[in-house]
Amino acid sequence: MSALPSYATRGQRFWYYSFRVICGFIFFFLIAPIIVIIPLSFNAQNFFTFTPEMLALDPAGFSTKHYQDFFTDSDWQLALRNSLKIAPVATFLSVSLGTLAAIGLSQSHVPFRRLIMAILISPMIVPLIISATGMFFFYSNPYIPTPFGRIDLPFTLTGTYLGVVLAHAALGIPFVIITVTATLVGFDQSLTRAAANMGANPVTTFFKVQMPLILPGVVSGGLFAFITSFDEVVVVLFVGSAAQKTLPWQMFTGLREQISPTILAVATILIAVSIVLLIVVEMLRRRSERLRGLSPS
Repeated sequence: MSALPSYATRGQRFWYYSFRVICGFIFFFLIAPIIVIIPLSFNAQNFFTFTPEMLALDPAGFSTKHYQDFFTDSDWQLALRNSLKIAPVATFLSVSLGTLAAIGLSQSHVPFRRLIMAILISPMIVPLIISATGMFFFYSNPYIPTPFGRIDLPFTLTGTYLGVVLAHAALGIPFVIITVTATLVGFDQSLTRAAANMGANPVTTFFKVQMPLILPGVVSGGLFAFITSFDEVVVVLFVGSAAQKTLPWQMFTGLREQISPTILAVATILIAVSIVLLIVVEMLRRRSERLRGLSPS
């Protein structure tokens, strides 16, 4: 909203300032529960509350020992390694399959594409506990459905890295489909036809013409898929085992069983990572607008 003009009425001025106060309250209640974690992570004591020393801004009340615990404790390091193993692979699968699905569903001649789109993004709509339960039963006894009956596969996916990766990829694909589909809305299809007329095959056209223009949407979807996999805990509790314990799993265990303040240090690190990823998404959005000849807003 621009500044108030000099001829604004009293009612317009009242609404102008009331609107800002309402926005300020909403912003406060959204951000305050997250911001309060950061100073608590530097608590010198093993408490989840502000000590008198912290409230008095006494340096003796602050410490980095919880961060040291995170980087030296074997359980936390195992969880971090598992998250760094699972999230990138799940993101790669989500980006590959989601991008292909979005490009295919953007073609007007594809039948039932709205129905297919609804099915593909259903993991975002269905409650996570229901998705996790379904994945557990399917991964416990995987099979291939055929018109003549199902073919049981001679292995199980529960308690394996592959099962957790596939489950997280299924949760990340909807984010990639939505962001890439939004990018394709303004894509000029005559560019692909021009490339085909010049003799380029579909693969060359995709990587040389289409991908550079939709890359911001692909990367944005990949970042959301990575965050989804990195923060997910419900599905991994159902599908994984102790060997696949991820960082959110360890945080859940620490909060329920140990009341470990190290959780606050880990949460602060994850907040910093999330802020960096959001900055990258914003930079990509501005780059996409510049490529389309729009002024970045």
